[in-house]
Amino acid sequence: MKDKIKHEHDLGYKEILSHKKTFLEFLKSFVKKDWVNLIDEEKLILIDKEFILKDFKQEEADIVYKVNIDGKDIIFYVLLELQSKVDYRMPIRLLMYMTEIWREELNNAEDKIKKRKDYRLPSIVPIVLYNGKNKWTAARNFKEILNGYELFEENIIDFKYMLFDVNRMKEEELLEIANLVSSIFLLDQDVAIEEILKRLKLIGRILGKKGSKEQIQVFNRWMINVFKNRFDERIGEHIYKALEETNHMEVEEMISNLGRKIEEEFKHREEKGIQKGQIQERRGIAKKLLLMGMDITTIIKATGLSNDDIEKIKSEMN
Repeated sequence: MKDKIKHEHDLGYKEILSHKKTFLEFLKSFVKKDWVNLIDEEKLILIDKEFILKDFKQEEADIVYKVNIDGKDIIFYVLLELQSKVDYRMPIRLLMYMTEIWREELNNAEDKIKKRKDYRLPSIVPIVLYNGKNKWTAARNFKEILNGYELFEENIIDFKYMLFDVNRMKEEELLEIANLVSSIFLLDQDVAIEEILKRLKLIGRILGKKGSKEQIQVFNRWMINVFKNRFDERIGEHIYKALEETNHMEVEEMISNLGRKIEEEFKHREEKGIQKGQIQERRGIAKKLLLMGMDITTIIKATGLSNDDIEKIKSEMN
């Protein structure tokens, strides 16, 4: 079940970032580089192929985009590292995936073009999206995993990948960005249910003002496939039903209704837990009174338990 949930999480993020407008919003919101402003959404091409090697098929998913900037082909390789533990092999894995992409480019290029002096492979920008609880501590520069790199810096391969560590992003910054991706990051962070409910209300207002119809549909699917799995099966089922019932509503009303249903369910569980605790306390008193030799009528009056309850306790004691 755990592997299935993680896989759904991968696919949830993959669907979100496979939407060109949303991917570009992600870059413009979280990558503080001048070249981001040179990307034209119309020129963004989603590559419909995975480059994940068999060794890691169950651990991750990836997204590949190609774009032409000033006549130069650039590839964005996004690795969705949605597992709880940090993988220190990350630089090696990224290099293998990047090599596969370049191999694909070479295989698809005509021989006469590849042999030209001015032939260039596309630059690859590696990006890692990580949502684990532990802080990311793997090397960011490839050379750091090579022995003796300090001696041969100019003669060895090196690159640095961009890392987006969801759980280390600041709430106020995500609220300031206020778009689909920042909203999902807010909900995906490892916080208490009370905080989730508070954020749901804020996100309803954000998406109600800024989210396109298509983005809101993507958000709904992410909620159904992923968010429900943060809770146990019964709560997850409540979320699913709430989303199904309110799918036709405006996004702010839909999310408000969802938050209310989750809140009601937790309140019901809390009350049920208190009642269960009270019954256990009464049963404990009944046991003590039975050991003292009191009659059943007196014990019923003292504890509020039924005759059947007392008989069952006697049976258990025997």
